[in-house]
Amino acid sequence: MTRTSTDQPAPRAGRAVVPVLAFAGIVVAVMQTLLVPVIKDLPRLLDTAPSNAAWVLTSTLLSGAVATPIMGRLGDLYGKRRMLVLSLAIMVVGALVSALTSELLTMIAGRTLQGFAMGAIPLGIGLMRDMLPRERLGSAMALMSSSIGVGGGLALPAAALVAQHSDWHALFYGAAALGVLSIGLTLLVVPESPMRARGSFDLLGAVGLSAGLVLLLLPITKGSDWGWASGTTLGLFAGSVLVLFLWGVYELRVPAPLVDLRTTARREVLLTNLASIMVGVSFYVVSLVLPQLLQLPAATGYGLGRTMVVAGLCMAPLGLTMMLTAPVYARLSARYGPRTTLVLGLLVIALGYGGGLGLMDAAWETVVTSVVLGAGIGLAYSSLPALIVGAVPASETGAANGLNTLMRSIGTSVSSAVVGMVLANTAHTVGGVALPTMHGFRVSFLIATAAVALGLLAALFLPGSRPQRGPRLVASAEEDAAARQAAGSVAAHSGAGGPVRLDLSLPDETVGA
Repeated sequence: MTRTSTDQPAPRAGRAVVPVLAFAGIVVAVMQTLLVPVIKDLPRLLDTAPSNAAWVLTSTLLSGAVATPIMGRLGDLYGKRRMLVLSLAIMVVGALVSALTSELLTMIAGRTLQGFAMGAIPLGIGLMRDMLPRERLGSAMALMSSSIGVGGGLALPAAALVAQHSDWHALFYGAAALGVLSIGLTLLVVPESPMRARGSFDLLGAVGLSAGLVLLLLPITKGSDWGWASGTTLGLFAGSVLVLFLWGVYELRVPAPLVDLRTTARREVLLTNLASIMVGVSFYVVSLVLPQLLQLPAATGYGLGRTMVVAGLCMAPLGLTMMLTAPVYARLSARYGPRTTLVLGLLVIALGYGGGLGLMDAAWETVVTSVVLGAGIGLAYSSLPALIVGAVPASETGAANGLNTLMRSIGTSVSSAVVGMVLANTAHTVGGVALPTMHGFRVSFLIATAAVALGLLAALFLPGSRPQRGPRLVASAEEDAAARQAAGSVAAHSGAGGPVRLDLSLPDETVGA
């Protein structure tokens, strides 16, 4: 049975804790966005085929997907700050490995290590829940959750500038320096949470989840290269279904699982995770489409002919608007609840993509689209951790938010694969070079709109959430079972004519934010 130890009082969080943790999230986003300006040049830079160069991006995605729920659970067991620092340290090592090589396999190894930084997002949210007073928690989690978009939006023009005027390895040195700075600030400013989940680490569950995720995400990211109907792609999909099914059966039987599937199956958690996938899809479409539209030559008749740096600057408002929506979210959520803000965010995203279909003729129009989408994605991203935190006990915060972050990553992976396939299938060849078409860009926006509609449907079926003045009591799956057993014992004792005593106390871990 998993319990939370709170023998020590929760440390008092200073004002600097939230910006330091948000900075860690921004560093993670910088790592993800790092190679976007040089994607098309990677085959030449690494002296390899385009299909091989794609592994430089795919490896980070896979390791991040695997590491996120595992680091979240390790944080619940052994300390969230400790695991956050470890995640960033692994990223720094990976960045230095990549900075010192132009050899493909070594570069892939370095990028794989960098993917471990993804665990910083759920760990930061868990630390906030453990330390912050209720009145500061909403806006703090909103900022932390949005930091992945903020960092990406701000890093894109900076990375483009560096890539245009310096050796591309400088990008990795910059990422390593940011990681070291984030580690130092975290150690100086952020106290360790005393909250612990008692139990052991589910090693077999971690191996099973890792294998299942790799088998699932690998064909999603490489299916367009291998062929969606190829034996390799279909075989990996079938293998992922089998492995994840067996993993789920095993997780339901162990006393301290890596992921509490009974909690995950709760209506609030399940629907929030489904909505997270769709928000991830919608977020990545704009990141794939607008930079290409901006950089295509004007001679195509629809390309805007901008430089790499200008394209990055046009995309920067996406991240900036996400950051600015954090305080707006806090006020709306305090008054109407996170479910309402999630619905509102999804409606704004739909408006952005719908309007964006007709706003592709000038650079300023792409800025308008970025601002509207940034506002919607910021509201939606900010709502997700609040919905998760309000539905799980404190002992499962790290693992639950790790799983939620994983759902977003799956959404971005699906988005990358589907949009890549659409743009490839609608491309036309000019001078022996395949160029994406305006038709492909608009179809991609329609796909994002459809994903938002599905996310909105999931959000509307979430239980209505109202602002709460006091702490919400949330029991874990183990406590539910214990309560039912106790109720049965009370009923049996009462039937025997004995006195009935009810202990209505709750363990500390059941007091959620």
